Amino acid sequence: MTSEPEINDEAHKDKATRSRWRKWLRDLLLIFIVVVVVQFWQTRNLPHGKAPLLQGRLLDGTEVSLGEYEGQPVLVHFWATWCPVCRMEESSIDALSKNHRVLSVATTSGTAEEVSAYLQKNGLEFPVILDQSGTLGLAWGVRGVPSSFVVDAEGQIRHVAVGYTTELGLRFRLWLAEYL
Repeated sequence: MTSEPEINDEAHKDKATRSRWRKWLRDLLLIFIVVVVVQFWQTRNLPHGKAPLLQGRLLDGTEVSLGEYEGQPVLVHFWATWCPVCRMEESSIDALSKNHRVLSVATTSGTAEEVSAYLQKNGLEFPVILDQSGTLGLAWGVRGVPSSFVVDAEGQIRHVAVGYTTELGLRFRLWLAEYL
């Protein structure tokens, strides 16, 4: 036979559990909103619509232009060798480059030899345009690295991100640019 205080204890525990879940959900929603607002603020002055001109020489000396990539989505990724956040996501960019088009721009990172040595030391193989003076970054409105742009098959910027972005997040954005 169950006594009434035990029943009240169970009801109280259920109520406390529901209250705790509501608080967690509220906190997660608040964090999500803050992240979205910060991302919006960071990308407010970056280009949208038609992608700006991007051309230069890859580290191997090959001339390259963003126009050559039309017909498939491409990730245009601005980064720097001295950037700790860029270091955290460089393996993701390298993995993406194995099965997606990636055109990266190493901005204010030294000479071609220094950037090549950095890539070799870290086992990275994604294509890199050298932007020693930062002029390509300025033309794209980049004020901080890493900055990533997903450009669709027609040359339109579909997604912009500043700061660390997960590999899964970039893959999802590239998928959206290809299929939607």
